[in-house]
Amino acid sequence: MTGAHWIFGDQLGPAFTSPGNGGIPRDTRLVMIESQAVFRRRRFHRAKAHLVLSAMRHRAAELGDRVVYVKADTYREGLRRAVGSSPVTVYHPTSRAAAALVNSLGNVTVLPARGFLVGHEDFAAWAAGRGDGGLRLENFYRHVRREHDLLMDGGEPAGGRWSLDHANREPPPRGAQALGAPAPYRPREDDIDAGVREDLDRWERAGAVSFVGRDGPRLFPADRREALAALRRFVDHRLAGFGAHEDAMLAADPVLSHSLLSSSLNLGLLDPAECVERAEAAWRAGAAPLNSVEGFVRQIAGWREYVWHLYWHFGEEYRTSNVLGHTAPLPAWWVSLDADAVSARCLSTVLRQVRDTGWTHHIPRLMVLGGYALQRGWDPAALTDWFHRSFVDGYDWVMLPNVVGMSQYADGGWMTTKPYTSGGAYIDRMSDLCGPCRYRPGSRSGEDACPYTAGYWSFLHRHRALLGRGARTAGPVRGLDRLGDLPELLRQERDRGDSAP
Repeated sequence: MTGAHWIFGDQLGPAFTSPGNGGIPRDTRLVMIESQAVFRRRRFHRAKAHLVLSAMRHRAAELGDRVVYVKADTYREGLRRAVGSSPVTVYHPTSRAAAALVNSLGNVTVLPARGFLVGHEDFAAWAAGRGDGGLRLENFYRHVRREHDLLMDGGEPAGGRWSLDHANREPPPRGAQALGAPAPYRPREDDIDAGVREDLDRWERAGAVSFVGRDGPRLFPADRREALAALRRFVDHRLAGFGAHEDAMLAADPVLSHSLLSSSLNLGLLDPAECVERAEAAWRAGAAPLNSVEGFVRQIAGWREYVWHLYWHFGEEYRTSNVLGHTAPLPAWWVSLDADAVSARCLSTVLRQVRDTGWTHHIPRLMVLGGYALQRGWDPAALTDWFHRSFVDGYDWVMLPNVVGMSQYADGGWMTTKPYTSGGAYIDRMSDLCGPCRYRPGSRSGEDACPYTAGYWSFLHRHRALLGRGARTAGPVRGLDRLGDLPELLRQERDRGDSAP
């Protein structure tokens, strides 16, 4: 072999192997490497390990004789076995660790990143001169909409407004146990899945790896055909109902009208352009309302692109951001996804969803999981790693900005203008999770005190000096002076420690 192209396990769609648009020549030999060390070094969710290996093996089966598929202990060993010292190309990896690896190999040439709407150079040009405080999502989102002519009419945003968030924050219908949306696409497992499960079982029995969570029937696409079917199912049957209740939570309906496409996008099975273009086409055909389509486009062309570029723009030092000085370790019940140890119904429900599926939508991630961790002062780096390992769509580039910046406010406001945490009232308004709970969202202290309500005030008290100077946080901090039960509340939270609420 005189040359080859290396495909990482999150570069599995046709955009990473096709010859068009400056891509890989059709006669180029392809290399895929399955590294057991990835799973040995860190304790991943079993469903995530299954999905990634299934997707890689499905892609290898599609490519047939064109691909050399190597099962090795490490990537370095696998590449040596596949090509020796012959030259290799690879598209820009999605993590700093992978980028460091390929840059340390003298025979690998790194090509520009694929799988995103905005290139690194384009983002750098947009960001130039703005300073980190000017890199707000809303400005970037408008830039992407203009540059890619997404939901635009005559140079103006469709409908006259850039954001329709005001229409996309509705609580669930009163008394409803489910939203009533058509069911999402779910794949059927095949012999490749069976082989993956056998290998994972064997590795665990041998003590080579250890997982958390449950690996039931695979819930997310593992090849291009399945991913396209999931996209069609969402756009044709679920997109219309997505927007209004995208922030809502229902115990018996964790999926609501969400697309469930994040894992397919992050594996490279879907391209973001085809997702937003199909959604816009549905609106223009009158098949979906603008607020639902704009909300979906904002998630992909806005937030996903924004997070990807901030991961690289902020640099590796961003990983150690910790302006709040939070260093508490994650408790064992959290790390092991022991939902049964938790009495607080919202947290128990969401942990159970993660344990059983490796997925929950963005509000449980931000307000239930992230909010609880922020209130308790847990180490943001450890929490980032936990999110990375515990979610089927979790990758380093996804979770580092989302957790350090958005969820834990550890960067002091580079991404957001205030910490995103709340008392139980928000969860009560946006869900059906509080009604049967032993805790009451309006109680700050006492046996029925909501851990989120008490935790919210304890968090404000702990960071009174910093948050008291913020334009959006000074008011709530002043509210501490009106709490007659604050000493009792703080003593109660200290006694709680890291025990499950």
